[in-house]
Amino acid sequence: MNWINKVFILAVAVLAVYWEAAFTGLRHLLGAQIDLLPPLMVYTALYADMATVALLAAIGGLAFDSLSENPPGITVLPLFFVGLMIHVKRGLILREQTFAQFVLGLGASAVAPVLTFLFLLTIGHTPLFGWGSIWQLIVVSAGGALATPVCFEVFAWLNRSLMHNRALPSSFRADREIRRGRS
Repeated sequence: MNWINKVFILAVAVLAVYWEAAFTGLRHLLGAQIDLLPPLMVYTALYADMATVALLAAIGGLAFDSLSENPPGITVLPLFFVGLMIHVKRGLILREQTFAQFVLGLGASAVAPVLTFLFLLTIGHTPLFGWGSIWQLIVVSAGGALATPVCFEVFAWLNRSLMHNRALPSSFRADREIRRGRS
């Protein structure tokens, strides 16, 4: 993965966080806001290096916390944990399969808010929690599961559109002898 893919990932993360904050129609309709950072972390953990996973967790988590009532930095560690767990096992994951993307998005979108909730309890905050929180977790997990294959398709389209393919090696060998005339 080259540097422009990393820039795309980080730019999409910041845009996704601000899109979630600016457009609240889906939040009012479903009763919960779909978080797009875990699906993006799934893509990053499968296709990028560990430094990009850490950068996405830091930049995306801090941007998310700056627009929410979370203490600054509380979302960074859950996002990094999700990315680390997927990155470690990425050799075993069928990353081109839509079903695998869906399941990874479902798991990541469920684990990240639960870990954030546990970290908030650990540092002494008392977040709102009730029966509605279970509905919100279901909506966030299902929305993240549906958004993950879309995220993979968007980045595949970006790579096809903006990246050049490597040139195939020529069949001509410099040390080949060419015979001319009659044999």
